[in-house]
Amino acid sequence: MRHTVHVPMRWSDMDAYQHINNVAFLGYFEMARVNLFFEHPTHDEKTGMRRGLVVHSHEITYKRPVVYDEQPLEIQVWVSGVRAASFTCHYELFDHERLAVTGSTVLVPFDFALNRPRRITAEEKEFLARWADEG
Repeated sequence: MRHTVHVPMRWSDMDAYQHINNVAFLGYFEMARVNLFFEHPTHDEKTGMRRGLVVHSHEITYKRPVVYDEQPLEIQVWVSGVRAASFTCHYELFDHERLAVTGSTVLVPFDFALNRPRRITAEEKEFLARWADEG
């Protein structure tokens, strides 16, 4: 299942050509991810994801330019590739119902007290399974 988030564009995200600058899209993806993992009402407090996730890597593909507009962008986010100590979030960003940008982020649960990655718990795997979609 995919989670949908509406993200506003910011005036400061625009470049000299009135397009949204490429780096802004990672911020938009982060907003969608935070909404799913930390703000979404179905988040299970038993999981440790609120205590720490770090980004391992990003991949992003720009399919068409996005021109600054007051209408928010729609981002669909879902999960795949849940492993012992990492998983992948995927994103599709729509501008006026047209697919504009796709991407993914590999995330690693992290224990900040020990300053090292940790394994995904059974409860976290159960939570992540709710948002699995093969795209």
